[in-house]
Amino acid sequence: MTTKVLLDTDIGSDIDDAVCLAYLLSHPDCELLGITTVTGEAEKRASIASVLCKVAGKDIPIFPGVETPLLIPQKQPYAQQAVALRNWDHETIFPRGEAVEFLRHTIRSHPGEVILLAIGPLTNVGLLFSVDPEIPSLLKGLVIMCGRFTDRVQGNYGPVEGNAAGDPHAAAVVYRSRVALHRSIGVDVTSRVTMSSEEFRQKFREYRLGGPVLDCAEVWFQQFGITTFHDPLAASTIFDDRICEFREGAVEVDISNKKSRGKTFWREGGINSPHEVAIEVDRKRFFEHYFSVLR
Repeated sequence: MTTKVLLDTDIGSDIDDAVCLAYLLSHPDCELLGITTVTGEAEKRASIASVLCKVAGKDIPIFPGVETPLLIPQKQPYAQQAVALRNWDHETIFPRGEAVEFLRHTIRSHPGEVILLAIGPLTNVGLLFSVDPEIPSLLKGLVIMCGRFTDRVQGNYGPVEGNAAGDPHAAAVVYRSRVALHRSIGVDVTSRVTMSSEEFRQKFREYRLGGPVLDCAEVWFQQFGITTFHDPLAASTIFDDRICEFREGAVEVDISNKKSRGKTFWREGGINSPHEVAIEVDRKRFFEHYFSVLR
């Protein structure tokens, strides 16, 4: 039985979004209902997503979403990986101003069936939950790569995770919303699944969808020598919930302190535990699972 998934992504900046989309397009149990993009140059991000869909031979609805955060200046104005578009057939014309309504209509058309996977700043999702407050209750689940919940971070990451920092006010809206499954995979866990640029190139050369992913990755590797599989890890937990260990609790987002806006605070357990947070990852199981799916 397939799982209906909607993907909200800032593909085109960090390479892990493309790595995640390649996984979803390859997974035999994933029914990808649509893709929305978020943050700066949303249409270019939509074009990048269309490249992968075309290579996969799938006609997936793609909607450019909101380009600016709710209340703070944009921290991610450009889709740097758009330079790779010259090498691939891609769409250039998309519906404008319809991303949030597309999410709303799709979820209402499949009540209790859709997993919303959000792997970028939460502007689209925050607006969706604000304009239609019933939507969270109609989701089967919300899975987000967002937040930092423990001090066990590998690498040079600050106290505020990037997606939460990208639109802290939207993140606060999302974490205040009640969803049957409200799951967060934070940077303290995703930072443990990394791969060097050399190994990444070697691995992805073996796959059809690896072509466009590698072209985008070369843009990323001009600045960074490794890839961290933040977003693919979040996606993989939809189909194998033994990859990560989760604990229940309550998450709050700081929006009052200008210096720490977007910082997430997690209290484990208690009577009121609306959120599920990843605290451990089986790195070996994740990579075996990911590459068993990719094609």
